[in-house]
Order: sequence, then C-alpha cells, then structure tokens
Amino acid sequence: MSRDSLPHHHTNEKKLEKLQLQLSKIDDFQIVAEIFKQLGDTTRIRIFWLLCHCEECVINISAMMNMSSPAVSHHLRPLKNRGLIVSRRVGKEVYYKAADTEQSQMLHQMIERAIEITCPKEQHSLHQFRQEELIRTIHDQLTAHLDQRITIEDLARQYLMNPTTLKTLFKDIYGDSIASHIKEHRMEAAASMLLETDDTIAQIARAVGYENQSKFTTAFKEFYQVLPTEYRKSPQLFSKKRKD
Repeated sequence: MSRDSLPHHHTNEKKLEKLQLQLSKIDDFQIVAEIFKQLGDTTRIRIFWLLCHCEECVINISAMMNMSSPAVSHHLRPLKNRGLIVSRRVGKEVYYKAADTEQSQMLHQMIERAIEITCPKEQHSLHQFRQEELIRTIHDQLTAHLDQRITIEDLARQYLMNPTTLKTLFKDIYGDSIASHIKEHRMEAAASMLLETDDTIAQIARAVGYENQSKFTTAFKEFYQVLPTEYRKSPQLFSKKRKD
C-alpha cells in the first residue's frame, strides 16, 4: 500500500511511511509472535522463569513443578527450539537453563515486571524481604566457609536466584561486590590466625580458601601492604578496617 492510498492524509507522512515499511515485514512479526506463543502457557512460563534463575535437569524440574518428566520435556522442547533455553549434557544427565541472549533476558524481565505490576504491593514487599533474607543467609554461608570457593553460579542454583539479581542485592545490602566483601573477610580471618595460632602460612592460606600459598601471600600484601610473615611479627603497625 502506498502513502497516497491511505484514506486520510495527515502531516506526519515520513513517520507513517517508516511504519508502513516495517509493517510490510510480516516475517519479522511472525518470529515475535512465535516467541510469545511459547509463553502463552502458564506451565511453560513457570519453567522458563525457573530456568532464568538456575540450571537444572529434567528430574529436578519435574519435582519442583510437581509434573512428570515427559510433561516437562514437552514444554522444554519448544522453548529450546525458539532459542529461549539451552542445554548441556554431563554423562547421561542433561541440564537446562535460560539462554544468555537479549531475547531471553527481555522476556525474563517482562515476566518479573508483570508480576510486580499485577501482584499487590504487600506481596511484592514480602518478596523483596525474602530476597534480602536470602542474601543475608548467603553471606553467612560464605563467611562460615571461607575455606571453600563457592561460585555465584553455585549460589544462584542453590537459592533459585538469578545471578545478576544476587550480585546486585548483595552489593545493595553490603556496599561491595561478593568477591571484594568475602576477600576482606578472608584477609581478616587470616590476620587473626597469624596472631592467635602457630599454623604455617600454607595452612592459613588453605583455611581461608587459597590452595596456592603464593596467591594468598600476594592477596594479603595487597590488603595489608605487608607480607604475612611481617604482619605476624609486628601486627600493631598494620591494620585495615572492613567497611560496615
């Protein structure tokens, strides 16, 4: 349809011409329609939302959804075909998660934003409170196991939280990134052990999550501006307070 064939003529002709050109690209809109069609089912939306927060196998997804494995697979197949989720095989087990694409991220944000808008504010506040409680639980877990190297992906999977959300909330609550905050705890714990125990530097390094003594020594010196051996001899000369 040409511009001249429009029933009414207005002043925004250039804008209408651009819109008409885009409307003529039916295949583009068909792709979008197919994507939204995949989320036209409540169960499929729930599965997609879950996989935006963690990577899981069909058996665990089935358990969380209270569905049979074949039923879950029925929903996973179209989501994967549209590129919204991806999978990887480990032995006989296949794990699924949301694809790391703008398309998947946009749909995830739309789902969460729609829930925020349509749910009562009280429910949203409760959800936010629970998220903050989870972050504090995660913090306590990390500080209680400084000898372990727990990844953000591990935590996201364990607590069913989007990794980006986890990192953002942690920084909002504690004022620093997870890595920086836990590093401060590691260094302060190491400093205490240097003064209160006769453990070797290698033993202390392992106790705060460093398998490599050299890496621990480098990290300690960056934090306290002194080598662990020197700190042990003259601790009163060196100090660094962790942020509240």
